[in-house]
Amino acid sequence: MSRLTLLVGGARAGKSSLAERMALASGMPVTFIATATADDEDMRRRIARHRAERPADWVTVEEPRDLAAALGTAAAGHVVIVDCLTLWTTNMVLAGHDDAAVAVAAGAAVRAAASRAAPVVVVTNEVGLGVVPASALGRTYRDTHGMVNRQWSRAADAAYLVVAGRAMPLPPCDEVPGL
Repeated sequence: MSRLTLLVGGARAGKSSLAERMALASGMPVTFIATATADDEDMRRRIARHRAERPADWVTVEEPRDLAAALGTAAAGHVVIVDCLTLWTTNMVLAGHDDAAVAVAAGAAVRAAASRAAPVVVVTNEVGLGVVPASALGRTYRDTHGMVNRQWSRAADAAYLVVAGRAMPLPPCDEVPGL
């Protein structure tokens, strides 16, 4: 298992279940960092369902914004799953953080993840494959989240595009096929 693995793809593509299978296969204890917030009844139900589905011996840390701190406090011998950067970016943008502030916070989180001796698996959505968002907030979010994904991708030892439950390895950032 790589030290820092990025799983990127569309919503409901199977990224989270792959991250969980990777953590279980490691045989190591697991810390699960959840970034979701229970802002409405649907999210409250989803969060409750996800809590109930996780193994009882996993440590769960619910941290919507201070991802670097959550990574820094995870036990040294634990595989860490971060699920997910998509909601983390949402939380940062809705809290009023501009691109520069999100970039600084993402950079701190990337450094915290990369400095861990045990593996970290990070889940994120690719939001740049669809239409241009109609609202200014939507465009800001898409641009900001794209920047966050690029930061994590550059730092990752392994990255996979997950589509319809299948994971395709992505080449390293400095490797461009055919050139």
